[in-house]
Amino acid sequence: MTTTATAVAATAAATLRRLYFVRFGFALVWAVALFATASSIGPVSAALLVIYPLFDVGAAIVDARSSRASRPATGLYVNIAISVIAAVGLVFAVTAGTAAVLQVWGVWAVLAGLVQLVVALRRRTLGGQWAMIASGSISVVAGISFFLQASLPHASLGSLAGYALLGGIFFLVSALRLGRSASRGN
Repeated sequence: MTTTATAVAATAAATLRRLYFVRFGFALVWAVALFATASSIGPVSAALLVIYPLFDVGAAIVDARSSRASRPATGLYVNIAISVIAAVGLVFAVTAGTAAVLQVWGVWAVLAGLVQLVVALRRRTLGGQWAMIASGSISVVAGISFFLQASLPHASLGSLAGYALLGGIFFLVSALRLGRSASRGN
């Protein structure tokens, strides 16, 4: 029984590791692309803004499928719903301007950060989750910051690129830590 549980945990950790590497790569490319187009909301930046939460949905689906065997994926399903709502909200927000985008993104960052924090706390035994705990916490603070930035006269989308890049770095750190945990047999 313990061997089966260990094998399931190792498979989940390996899947998470690959997923985290993909999330890092996506965040890096996305952040560079948004930063290059962040001066105004045009077709490219609008598409990027909607794509980001949709990518989060896809990643949460992959994560939930790999996690089903080892633990309940309720938090991941909540994240999927929050990210779908955020993507729909961003479709409308990009037509209303930068302030609206920052407000929607801010609310999404707070809610998704809280969910990420809870999921990471439940996964502590897999290893590599301290980075996800930190990332979820920072996402909450960043989300509040984005919401507040929306009221500034010269609000910019550039801060969203930095947010995504930092989140990507946390995914990279977590992926590397999961690899170390797996190689030590944890």
